[in-house]
Amino acid sequence: MTEPVAAPLHPVAQELAASQGGLKSYPPVERWEDWEEYDPVAWPQKVKRRYSLIPTICFNCEAGCGLLAYVDRETLAIQKFEGNPAHPGSRGRNCAKGPATLNQVTDPERIRYPLRRVGPRGGGRWERVTWDDVLDDIGGRIRKALVEGRQREVMYHLGRPGHELVYLQRVFHAWGIDGHNSHTNVCSASARAGYAFWHGMDRPSPDHANARFILLLSSHLETGHYFNPHAQRIIEAKARGAKIAVFDTRLSNTASMADWWLAPWPGSESAVLLAMAHILVREKLYDREFVRRWVNWDEYLREERPDLPVEFESFERAIDELYRHFTPEFAEAESGVAAAAIVEIAREIGRAGSALATHIWRNTAAGNLGGWQVARALELIVVLMGAVGTPGGTAPSAWNKAVPAPPMMPPPGKIWSELLMPREYPLAFFEMSFLLPHFLREGRGKLAMYFTRVYNPVWTNPDGMSWIEALTDEAKVERHACLTPIWSETAWFADFVLPMGHASERHDLMSQETHAARWIGFRQPVLRVALERTGKRFDFTWQAHEAAGIGQVWEEDEFWIELSWRIDPDGSLGIRKYFESPYRAGEKLRIEEQYRWMFENSVPGLPEAAAKEKLTPLEYMRKYGAFLIEDGVYRTHEQTPPARELDGATVDPTTNVVVKGGQAVGVEIDGRRHIGFPTPSRKLEFFSKTLKAWKWPEQAVPNYIRSHVHWSNLDRAKGEMVLLPTFRLPTLIHTRSGNAKWLYELSHTNPLWLHPEDATRLGVATGDLLKIATRIGHFVDTVWVTESVRPGVVACSHHLGRWRLHEDAGGERWSTALVDLRRLDAGKWRMRQLHGPRPFASADPDSSRIWWNEAGVHQNLTFPVQPDPVSGQHCWHQKVTVTRPGPDDRYGDVFVDTDKSFEVYREWLALARPAPGPGNLRRPLWLPRAFKPDVSAYRLDGE
Repeated sequence: MTEPVAAPLHPVAQELAASQGGLKSYPPVERWEDWEEYDPVAWPQKVKRRYSLIPTICFNCEAGCGLLAYVDRETLAIQKFEGNPAHPGSRGRNCAKGPATLNQVTDPERIRYPLRRVGPRGGGRWERVTWDDVLDDIGGRIRKALVEGRQREVMYHLGRPGHELVYLQRVFHAWGIDGHNSHTNVCSASARAGYAFWHGMDRPSPDHANARFILLLSSHLETGHYFNPHAQRIIEAKARGAKIAVFDTRLSNTASMADWWLAPWPGSESAVLLAMAHILVREKLYDREFVRRWVNWDEYLREERPDLPVEFESFERAIDELYRHFTPEFAEAESGVAAAAIVEIAREIGRAGSALATHIWRNTAAGNLGGWQVARALELIVVLMGAVGTPGGTAPSAWNKAVPAPPMMPPPGKIWSELLMPREYPLAFFEMSFLLPHFLREGRGKLAMYFTRVYNPVWTNPDGMSWIEALTDEAKVERHACLTPIWSETAWFADFVLPMGHASERHDLMSQETHAARWIGFRQPVLRVALERTGKRFDFTWQAHEAAGIGQVWEEDEFWIELSWRIDPDGSLGIRKYFESPYRAGEKLRIEEQYRWMFENSVPGLPEAAAKEKLTPLEYMRKYGAFLIEDGVYRTHEQTPPARELDGATVDPTTNVVVKGGQAVGVEIDGRRHIGFPTPSRKLEFFSKTLKAWKWPEQAVPNYIRSHVHWSNLDRAKGEMVLLPTFRLPTLIHTRSGNAKWLYELSHTNPLWLHPEDATRLGVATGDLLKIATRIGHFVDTVWVTESVRPGVVACSHHLGRWRLHEDAGGERWSTALVDLRRLDAGKWRMRQLHGPRPFASADPDSSRIWWNEAGVHQNLTFPVQPDPVSGQHCWHQKVTVTRPGPDDRYGDVFVDTDKSFEVYREWLALARPAPGPGNLRRPLWLPRAFKPDVSAYRLDGE
């Protein structure tokens, strides 16, 4: 029987003929150059529009999802952004942030020209200057610092690197500096550390689509960074019958769709995980053969259990004894999670076998003292199940990423900056960026040139008032250039504000561990590409953007090439040669030559794929925007090392590590040589000799560290609670979404999540105000009473609370509140909101239609820095006192005492166990670091 076809609801649609051949999900790629569709705004009239579809990459989170820009062939304006079906990671699908890129391109308040400060920093007066003015000033300052031997005084602080891990490594190595400063220690340092101590790579890559069981600790990536690529694959697994368990103190979007939602007390997660691991061991549910072959159990026995013979059976006995006290009942007492649920989930994991996909990023790892041990405990379960790099399992991240090499990589510099990697934190992942104001206050150094690039430490970091104090002190920071697409709280305190492009306005490469594959995505400046297809040519992207009517918006890749030539115009410093064309000897490198060389020489399979279509590799990437290098990437550790590495290699008789020229190249297991893992043992390190040797012997195996906000440290009768600020709404991302009007119409408040039990105790209802006091200040926010958070915990999203200091400048009026910021006394600051977003006149008629009047509350200002002594992670969770506000308190009020914040910094600093370690080193040589200096810089000899 034929299924009835529903009639269209719209009366005009009812008159249309039935479609022939069915509907297509996406325009076919062969028609991207000249695509025709009806203008939806003109409906019901059928007005045809013709577009060129140009691929690029979204810039609104780390996932690197593919976009197609629909460029009007008549006006050359971007009409909309949709998904790129040729992108292997996102597969044509986008979350709300992708299409909102259009808002960012057309934003009437975006920065369009380079600006230079006039008057004092933070005074709000600016003048337009040329890019030549900028390059001459900055280039001269950097050259002077390099010539005078002040390489440590040049620092670049970034928030979203794109492909810059290799691109900027090339720049800074050429300059001979150790100047890369990232945001990692306010984001993911503890999770990275936990994974790296296991397998030498600092991220997991779950094969969600093929999993039988998915275990997620907090949901940051599944509703945040990798929301789209991960979420679509999780749904695929769930449709095939996979089970999902989520650990999250609050009911996240991901938890609401799970089979089990466990809401442990913040920081107690590793107690639960180790109890599950012990069940797997005790009930023999683990993959015994995998553990025997790939875990460094023999090293553990030699170092920690010399009383036992070095046999695998001894290790099985030892691990059972080691975790014997981690019973389900103990875990329940610590976490509040029912013992029965712990047992049930452990057995489900046992049934899943090696198809166990897991993930952890923020919340428990980033929130708590010792959060890195939660990642260690989670990976212990993965290892026990033999789910490392298996179909449906969890691989190390580097196996599922591609990093194409650029032309001419300079050798690393022989410089170590202690403003980035101080000796107190030798194991940190990575630079201790959020402590910079305190390091400067202590007199550890100064900065001749400081860059912030798509990073907003005044707003994003804890203790933002200390950042304002540092950035306004020209003796500490002599020159500050803010490279940003939009105004931010930090840009207001810069000397130069330099407009750098959004997603569709720049070149770079992306490759992320979205699934069990390796791919690259090509971000390209859409308007430049569209104009050049008409026959126009430009030396720089900012010239194309000016021709397109969006001002002199530039891109970093070209900026660094031009700046390097200004620093070393005659080549005498040895810098310029790294920025010369590989095709035109002695001539300046052009941006298309950079990518032409990489696509021709550094992406396996791309030249062959391009040749099949009679395209050059660069033309292929401009056409498709992405390339799948390898699919179905599994069990990389089992591969045999290349023959050239095995030729002349020897095998250590005790460890079985394969060594050539003093470097480990693999490991021999059962008579066969494998690549293994980039750890000292070339195996998965249940026992970390590194942690033991670097003064943390009690934490050398996966363990449970009670958090600084453990329930035993709180007095509920005095109003003490835990503030959980480590989540955000999936529609927003840090500073970059501040000028996306569609996103802020969806999400513009961050009320305090409060359990009904606590609401009753405090006598408040939804919409009432509460005052949240930290060690260094307080803020005032509204309440949302909900059972979606456990009692004793108050939660507040951290991607709202944007502000500006001037009515008509310094912040996007879609998303910021106008505030009065006053320094009441030395170190004492008060911020008060004057009004929230409201309608304003602009070239965009939507600006007159703003209906929301809240921008949220900036809670991060009130957080002292709390660096974990091992990972270096800022421990975000706060012990707070929650009270009803006083008569003078208002919504959005913030008070901070930076002298108290410095005292708290010193308290946490005292927890550290500084270098040197073995060999008088600053840091273990094998441990990852974003940009590794020369080996000689690791040594503290003579200091």
